[in-house]
Amino acid sequence: MDPMLQMMTDQARQGEARPSMREGGLEAARAGYDAIAAAGGESPPLKSVDDRTIPGPAGEIAIRVYTPADVEGGEAGLPIIVFFHGGGFTIGSLTSHDPVARQLCAQAEAIVVSVDYRLAPEHRFPAAVEDAFAATQWVGEHGRELGGDPTRLAVCGDSAGGNLAAVACLLARDAGGPAIAFQALIYPTTDSSKEYPSFVENGESIFLSSDTMRWFYEQYTTSPADNLDWRLSPILAEDLANLPPALIITAGFDTLRDEGEAYGEALRAAGNDVTVRRYDTMTHVFIQLWGVF
Repeated sequence: MDPMLQMMTDQARQGEARPSMREGGLEAARAGYDAIAAAGGESPPLKSVDDRTIPGPAGEIAIRVYTPADVEGGEAGLPIIVFFHGGGFTIGSLTSHDPVARQLCAQAEAIVVSVDYRLAPEHRFPAAVEDAFAATQWVGEHGRELGGDPTRLAVCGDSAGGNLAAVACLLARDAGGPAIAFQALIYPTTDSSKEYPSFVENGESIFLSSDTMRWFYEQYTTSPADNLDWRLSPILAEDLANLPPALIITAGFDTLRDEGEAYGEALRAAGNDVTVRRYDTMTHVFIQLWGVF
């Protein structure tokens, strides 16, 4: 384990026990998750950050558009990344992942569109999926208005957001568009139908315990049958062929490590171009702790 992560883990376990998300309740969980943004590090210089809304299947969807500084996209425009935040479909916001979006924008030299999709339990499955795909479609149609090149459109997300990015690729393929050039899935949840070895092995992780993950699914789903739906468990999709090239990032001490890597294997077996990168010393949420790690 990374020495800084080991120290944080030791301090958390030696200190006064904090209530779990299940015990502390939804409002506290959301506030606590948004507070992680403070660990995102110094913001890189960007050209602009704009909040706006776009049409969605159940009303307006809030988005935040990040444009990099001092980058010329040429006549075609800059590449575009549609980003979906993590949080178990239950917590998370434009705020919680603002530092991640800013770093992604600056370092990838791409326009980033961060999507504030509907959350459970107020809006249960498949509300988040519907909003995620609607936003992806909108960016595909209106990307040029943002200064982007829709032919270089990528989707990206962490945890639950990685799930939404993966499912958006499947929906886009089956709908005949928009054309997605790349998918980046950061420790994604890909199979809620069963518990993989890492779910137990790393079940007491201070950033995502197995009990917290179960609680997330309880908030998001309406019945056990939802867990067998490929829109929640994309690894169960009948056809995984003809999907965009994928980068799947996992963490050695993460409860979701094994299902993310299993999805990579399934995509590769279906003939897709896949890179799986495990950060052995890390755990869940590390991408948000940019300023720490």
